[in-house]
Amino acid sequence: MFITGAGISQPAGLPDFRELVVRVYAQLDKAVHAVISPPGVSGKLGVVPAGLTVQQEAEVNRFNRKDYDVVLGMLERRMEKEPHVRSRVRQVVAGVLRGAKPAQIHRSLMRLADRGGAVAIVTTNFDLLLEDAARRSSTSVQTYTLGGIPRPGRRNDFAGVLHIHGALDRNPDRTSDLVITDRDFGEFYLRRRVVPDLIYDAARLFNLVLVGYSANDPPMRYLLNSVAADGTRFKDLRERFAFVGGSGASDSVEMEDWKGRGITPIPYDEADNHLALGKTLERWSALSAINGKKGLVDAEIKRIVRQKWSAATDADRDLLDHLFRRSDSKERDRLSSLASEQKADYRWLEVIVAVAKEPVRESP
Repeated sequence: MFITGAGISQPAGLPDFRELVVRVYAQLDKAVHAVISPPGVSGKLGVVPAGLTVQQEAEVNRFNRKDYDVVLGMLERRMEKEPHVRSRVRQVVAGVLRGAKPAQIHRSLMRLADRGGAVAIVTTNFDLLLEDAARRSSTSVQTYTLGGIPRPGRRNDFAGVLHIHGALDRNPDRTSDLVITDRDFGEFYLRRRVVPDLIYDAARLFNLVLVGYSANDPPMRYLLNSVAADGTRFKDLRERFAFVGGSGASDSVEMEDWKGRGITPIPYDEADNHLALGKTLERWSALSAINGKKGLVDAEIKRIVRQKWSAATDADRDLLDHLFRRSDSKERDRLSSLASEQKADYRWLEVIVAVAKEPVRESP
């Protein structure tokens, strides 16, 4: 099960959490915006120019610490005294996030979210780009938010785009609950426990795959450390993964940071606006066992087995193993016949026979 963050909507022109905060201040507090908007300001702790109020200085300091949920909470309380769903902060947030169109990564993720008979994906994003991507591929999905999200299960009624931080209403004149401030996180993660209970159940049923997050994003702080702690007490939690962008070579410290949270990192080169991630998810979705391109799967089997096993790359060996291992018995028979027709090297046939003796993949 995929859990998606702000990073997946950046190819559609939407901001990450830091940039969202900057845009909110651009409309609501020009003085603070002038301090936090230049690139490279974040992280320079204590560098606050004269002329700001004590409250504004506190917000800048929190911004420099990357506590963006706290920053928005402080700003909202300073401007509204009593926060509410139609606060100026929330209206600006909604305005910034409207009008975008889905990118290829949204379409890929919606295909991968199809587990056969039901499509389910979790997101902390407020935008409706995943739903729009599904609609463009003629797939009908429901939108669920916060307390209205169905309880996780393997039945087909556990389906839809599950907005655990709330979602924008398609009608711009209407508002809805959004989890954007530290107070909101406290309400829905600690007091009501709507989000943790959902993720705890899902972590026992599915391998969770995080896409579009950095290690310091608020959902990581509020949720996944708790899930990792749960893993020390309950052995039925499944392995969790995260796609982690970097500058080519893996940052060993960052990788250990993820591992320390009970998550297996999958590093990739984030060059060219995370092109490698988008291409990987697009290819993965095209090879999906549920709704992938059958012709592409067949072409890959043919291409791989025409090579000598000893000359093949580890990637090709792993791919063939995966394509057979994930298939049901009928599909395994079909792919075996396809490989045999190519006069495959006997070592490939040995691999295929070994996989054929294993139990078929678990049904959704």
